[in-house]
Amino acid sequence: MATAVQPVGAAPPRLWLLLGDKLGDNAQIESLARALGWPCEHKRLRFLPGYVRGKPRFGASLHHLDLRASDPLEPPWPDAVLTIGRRPSMAALWLRERSQGRCKLVLVGRPKGRIEDFDLVVATPQYGVPDRENVLRLKLPLMRVEAAELAAARDRWRSELATLDRPLTAVLIGGPTGPYRFDAAAARRLFAAVRHATSQAPGSCYFCTSRRTPAAFVSALEAVRPASARLYRWSPESGVNPYHGLLALADRFVVTGDSLSMIVEAARLGRPLLIYDPPKRRFATARLVHEIGRRAHAAGSARRDGPLARLAASGLLGYARDLGALHRALFEAGLARPLGDGFAPPAAAAPDELPLVVERVRALFPCGTEG
Repeated sequence: MATAVQPVGAAPPRLWLLLGDKLGDNAQIESLARALGWPCEHKRLRFLPGYVRGKPRFGASLHHLDLRASDPLEPPWPDAVLTIGRRPSMAALWLRERSQGRCKLVLVGRPKGRIEDFDLVVATPQYGVPDRENVLRLKLPLMRVEAAELAAARDRWRSELATLDRPLTAVLIGGPTGPYRFDAAAARRLFAAVRHATSQAPGSCYFCTSRRTPAAFVSALEAVRPASARLYRWSPESGVNPYHGLLALADRFVVTGDSLSMIVEAARLGRPLLIYDPPKRRFATARLVHEIGRRAHAAGSARRDGPLARLAASGLLGYARDLGALHRALFEAGLARPLGDGFAPPAAAAPDELPLVVERVRALFPCGTEG
């Protein structure tokens, strides 16, 4: 696919990346920025204590930021902003207002509102974003681990992981989000499913937890795992994380369904991948709101009239996130299977849609900028 280029002599746009506290989110826009190759400034945002987990009311505002700890947002304003997530995108809208609308906004993921104020929204299957001229739909999120990073991890972990029996199964574990629960029962269920999946070719297992994995889940997993299985217990003091070493050297993967970044990074490696669907809470307000939003946006995609379609178009519900939609997209593409189905090589290579996104972003500046 041809990529638009700037005219000879035109100055490339000045780009800001607004980065939050989610590493997987930041990695997506950093990958896009590298592919664009424009002059780029990283603006790292820190949030006030009440908004580290709390959700500020969405709008063009900096009221949720810890401005002393954040990188300064001061003129001269950039020509373009890349960002992702609710909190950083609020700052992006604030920048657009300060630049009198000249700053182009590119949002990866879903807007929490004001979709018309973003010049480009890069949406993936888990988001119920309506079809608009400024929406680009992808088959997979942009997460990826760069080849150089994998090569370095392979060198770092080769000797340590060589002592484990093959095939080596990496079990990558996230934590509670949306309707998913990660309690002791969920840990035991995961272990039983992994044991069944590996029964034909046991090899060895390496369980790798993350910063979102609850202590009760980890303790339950510790109690049931055999001595031959490795367990990495994440903590701020836990030392070197084996995650990238496992991506580089494991023969096959099991990933908990809550973590899109780990699922997609594993799917891009071309090795067998199983997705574990954690148990869901019997009732949760977030789950109820999600289900209402999911049905409304499904109705809005299917038809343009009717009360549910109008509700979806209003933006009052935001845009629903359905993690299962990404799982299903991976299953249909032959890139992954549910944990109960057993391991199998992927049926295809994961698509590389980054050049398509680069082309759409460059098209926002068909004549470059004034030098």
